[in-house]
Amino acid sequence: MTHDHPHSHDHDTSHTHHPAWKHDGVRVVPGNQLDGNVPSTPGMDRKAAINFARVGAQKLWAGTVTIHPDAKTGAHHHGPLESVIYVVRGRARMRWGEQLEFTAEAGPGDFIYVPPYVPHQEINASPTEVLECVLCRSDGQAVAVNLDIEPVERPEQVLWVDPTHPTGGV
Repeated sequence: MTHDHPHSHDHDTSHTHHPAWKHDGVRVVPGNQLDGNVPSTPGMDRKAAINFARVGAQKLWAGTVTIHPDAKTGAHHHGPLESVIYVVRGRARMRWGEQLEFTAEAGPGDFIYVPPYVPHQEINASPTEVLECVLCRSDGQAVAVNLDIEPVERPEQVLWVDPTHPTGGV
């Protein structure tokens, strides 16, 4: 049997044994042991699961946010950080743009991506149901820059456009 690989190496795994991996390898953070000692907004409960203090994460932050019915953040951005929000329960409404002129909604199972420096606002679109999300950011630093924006009254709805919804879906 011949191997035509552009690289050659043996697959001896004895050198990969790393005694500290037992305690510094994979980490499980139980859902009932998240850290609520993080900056919060009225009507929102944030909890850190993965960050530098808890597990030594250097390049990301992950946790949960529970947003009370009808609650919303002020306009803000997260500097150079990228954010991903996964909706577990409820209905999220996102507004973004220089005057929060664009809006889109997401429900359970949907992912929301927020690029660096994009002014945005998170809103619980339901007057009665709690909104539960998982949040991940591309750095362990909690960067949030509050913005003084005069929002437009009627934001323009933006439909999700992706390969399965080429003409846009709600």
